[in-house]
Amino acid sequence: MTIDLVLGPRPEEPGPPIGGRSSYPSDVEARLAADAAVIIARYPQARSALLPLLHLTQSEDGYLTTAGITFCAHQLDLTPAEVAAVATFYSMYRRTPTGDYLIGVCTNTLCAVMGGDAILDTLETELGIHAGNTTPDGAITLEHIECNAACDYAPVIMINWEFFDNQTPSTAKHLIDQIRNGQPPAPTRGTQLCPFRQTARTLAGLSPASESPGGAPGAATLAGLRVAHELGMSAPAVPESDAR
Repeated sequence: MTIDLVLGPRPEEPGPPIGGRSSYPSDVEARLAADAAVIIARYPQARSALLPLLHLTQSEDGYLTTAGITFCAHQLDLTPAEVAAVATFYSMYRRTPTGDYLIGVCTNTLCAVMGGDAILDTLETELGIHAGNTTPDGAITLEHIECNAACDYAPVIMINWEFFDNQTPSTAKHLIDQIRNGQPPAPTRGTQLCPFRQTARTLAGLSPASESPGGAPGAATLAGLRVAHELGMSAPAVPESDAR
């Protein structure tokens, strides 16, 4: 008896899930390099700028391409393998073409119990695609996502990383209708919703700060703190020996 022990992909299988164009035109490369210089200057060590540089290249193509990986490696004196190892670790970096609006439905435990699975089913039917795919017009990419640390507002949908809280199948469908009508909905918390590539540029640190304050915790998030204050509860004091 022989045992076929496979320690890696078979020769006929695809390699790392990053493709797309292999290089940028000279004008695009020069423009990205100018933006990269601004980002890198913010860090005492250049390689610390890798995450925002990945967002920068994602803003160019809508996902990470071989060209983007190579560009980041060249800018930071890293190997493409080192850059790809980071890029494929984080789910925020897309490996396939992504629509103008990336819609993620949380289907982790609490959101699922509160109706997340029903919301995802509704959106799959409404969009005519399964989670993980993009509509034929390239406008919307749908995915099911893991916990977004917003369980106090379950079930939650994220569109281009902005929160839409306490959703139902009908309200989720309304979000789709607004996007299709060219009227992107206002997030429950956070700043104004913008297309995916612009969001990526913002995450790279290159967009002007929004005038919307956003980000303030809501009543549900602060419920436990409010009860603690009402009951006169407080955290135990830290021993002086532990505070040193």
